[in-house]
Amino acid sequence: MASMTIAIAGITGKFGRLLALCLLKALPEVKLRGLAREPSKVDDPSLSSVNLFQGDAFDVDRIRQFVRGADVVCCCYLGDDHLMIQGQKILIDVAEEEGVPRYIASDWSLDWTKLEMGKLFAKESCQRVHEYLATKANIRGVHILIGGFTDVIFAPFFRIWDQENLTFNYWGTGDEMWECTSYLNSAQYTAAVCLDREAVGILRFVGDVISIRNMAKTMQKVYGKAPNMHHNGSLEELSAIMVHERQNYGADFYKYVFK
Repeated sequence: MASMTIAIAGITGKFGRLLALCLLKALPEVKLRGLAREPSKVDDPSLSSVNLFQGDAFDVDRIRQFVRGADVVCCCYLGDDHLMIQGQKILIDVAEEEGVPRYIASDWSLDWTKLEMGKLFAKESCQRVHEYLATKANIRGVHILIGGFTDVIFAPFFRIWDQENLTFNYWGTGDEMWECTSYLNSAQYTAAVCLDREAVGILRFVGDVISIRNMAKTMQKVYGKAPNMHHNGSLEELSAIMVHERQNYGADFYKYVFK
């Protein structure tokens, strides 16, 4: 494989750092760049070869230096709509101006292609960036859809799995199918996409597809004890709550999603 230069915007985040490690494992001679507000946070000795650029998502001059000569730009931003839409548009524009052939959007999401625009406002930024990339003539967009990060879905702050009380908390019937992929597998898939110069468009990967009820059955089979099941309400009730919280907090999804 010919040498490649891969630029990771937002490299200090958990996923950005994991992606860099997966890329170095897959292709040790790969040239990696990282854009970060605080490059000192990239303190893993295994990433000492990464060429780090200090700058934020709206610092056009630093972004230009960061993307110049890259074979692909991979965005690992995570934040509010202003960052996820306007910040990515700046990164896309500058990358196109500098002749970068591919841009991997910050998705790693459920399949928003099946949703009407704005129907699930937490994923509207993904849809907006997809639309924007489609208007570009000289840079090809890449969107990696993995469902939900398994590590996040079962983290304590989401309250789906209550380890202390051995309880699943769920909305709907409990039979809805969830698409889940771990951080590590998602980073491995993304590394492979980065290294494949022909990988473009909407790409779908998934680690598992399972319902809450089937998760509970699996746990009972493995551990010999059935977890408790707590029903929070219907999907319609959940939707109403999310709309209400959106009105209270605006576009900053992360201020209320963990409630």
